Amino acid sequence: MDFKALAEAARTCRRFYEDQPLAITDLEWLVDCARLAPSAKNGQELRFVLVGNGETCQKLFALTRWAGALKDWGGPHPGERPTAFVAILMPQSGKDLTCMDVGIAAQTMQLAATSRGWGCCMIQSFDHQAAPALLNVPQDMKIALVLGLGLAKETRVVASMPESGATTYWRDAEGVHHVPKRSLDDLIIARY
Repeated sequence: MDFKALAEAARTCRRFYEDQPLAITDLEWLVDCARLAPSAKNGQELRFVLVGNGETCQKLFALTRWAGALKDWGGPHPGERPTAFVAILMPQSGKDLTCMDVGIAAQTMQLAATSRGWGCCMIQSFDHQAAPALLNVPQDMKIALVLGLGLAKETRVVASMPESGATTYWRDAEGVHHVPKRSLDDLIIARY
């Protein structure tokens, strides 16, 4: 797949085929992809907790909140929930560059997941007290992001930005998830 097409396909996924779970080896592969990504000062300070399908996955799901812009949707229904999670950990004393590493690692894993037909949702809206306790996160670390993963069940498409400039995503009557994006010309403010 062309890289631009991969980037366009790598939209946030919020519905999964729950009856086709990812394996721990799939999650290890995603982290291995992230391991190879750039890291500020090559510090490699991030750590990862892998959560496969099972009781811990169900408990972690209950600690997450999904799609705030979809006011009439409370998150994935049974049968459409993620079958795995990867928690990205960073040091409690992490600096701005470490936060950038989190973004690089998360995006690398999302692109890698998309390359295999899997869906990925980067989640920062989770119970920041209960999730670390559930996952036995070391005291000197904190969860920066949680990635919800599984075989993608929903169609996600890039949409043109409406004239109003609203960036809110939406679903149409067929359940297709539309994500408005600004045009390239809107983003480039100068060419020299």
